[in-house]
Amino acid sequence: MEIVLDSLKVIGRIVTILPLLLFVTLLMGKRSVGELPVFDFLVVMTIGAVVGADIADPNIEHIHTGVAIIAIALLQTSVAKLKIKNRTIGNKITFEPTVIIYKGQFIVEQMNKIEYSVDNLLQMLRSHEVYFLEEVELAIIEGNGEMSIKKKPVLNPDTLRLKGSFELPAIIDGKVNKDVLNYFHVTEGWLLRELERLHIQQVEAVFYCGMDETKHLHISLKQVKAMMIPPFNH
Repeated sequence: MEIVLDSLKVIGRIVTILPLLLFVTLLMGKRSVGELPVFDFLVVMTIGAVVGADIADPNIEHIHTGVAIIAIALLQTSVAKLKIKNRTIGNKITFEPTVIIYKGQFIVEQMNKIEYSVDNLLQMLRSHEVYFLEEVELAIIEGNGEMSIKKKPVLNPDTLRLKGSFELPAIIDGKVNKDVLNYFHVTEGWLLRELERLHIQQVEAVFYCGMDETKHLHISLKQVKAMMIPPFNH
């Protein structure tokens, strides 16, 4: 009998809490979870934890859960209004956009700051159908973690026919990828000679080297500084 009563209590809590959650969701506005600023994302996680505990544990006072949700929602709306009125506070509780590629070059300093690896960024580039790093004029990791890309203008479409269909990383962070060399049927000695021809004496100085089927190399060095990039801020 006690199990039945607890089950009915849980069902009653679900029925009463869902309208309140709908109200709070509408209050936060038309933004998908992927577009939420970090503070709003934490608000959503906190509400989820509060509601989960309330449903899972019948011993928790249901009224306290409702009060907690309303208080969290009011805090979120207050902070949202404060961010609009005060840009300094808004910048401190949200992530700034970060330029991580500029003129076909990885900005290693910026990548380290936001802890994104080359693999992360190459995957994001492919999701934008970008398979050649040198095609990217500008790539920005936005405050929500998404990547925005501006490609270089195509001045001569005929040059695109001279390229391969995609680029693979022959060097990442100073380390040669022998699988890529084998795929393109070249040796490490050939790669080192090509680097010397480009006035690069040490492979350790190369952060990224992309190679396509035509054996064209695109080099991004480790020494590219963040001071060279445009200041994209909120």
